[in-house]
Amino acid sequence: MLNAGDKAPDFTLSDKDGNMVSLSDFKGKKVVVYFYPKDNTPGCTRQACAFGLNYLKIKALGAEVIGISKDSVASHTKFADKYQLPFILLSDPELVAIKGFDVWQEKKNYGKVSMGVVRTTYIVDENGIIEKVFLKVKPDTNADEIIEYLGQ
Repeated sequence: MLNAGDKAPDFTLSDKDGNMVSLSDFKGKKVVVYFYPKDNTPGCTRQACAFGLNYLKIKALGAEVIGISKDSVASHTKFADKYQLPFILLSDPELVAIKGFDVWQEKKNYGKVSMGVVRTTYIVDENGIIEKVFLKVKPDTNADEIIEYLGQ
């Protein structure tokens, strides 16, 4: 897992509209980068909707929101349209950012072990340095935690 003080790995991935977006595009701005397992699953939908509802508050606190999963661009497009998500969703099927941020890990679910995305949120500062790491985040409270942190 990456820690506060580490340089955030740069990445370039496709957004829901097929545009290429790099973390370095946001130099000079704080970025909330949250990794989640899968579009349209209950927890991921609640987390995305909470970020959507709080997006303007987060922007007002000087940060941009980027959600990343290994879902396809087409899946992200449907997900964003269905829930009217106003922030950036990036597709990472090759696990570039997911592995770069060390969130591709062994998971245990009902005794079954598999590899997958561990729900994690990073705040990257204006210089591309990880400022804060939220581990094992809860979908229902993650957006509120981010707002509380940014508002300090």
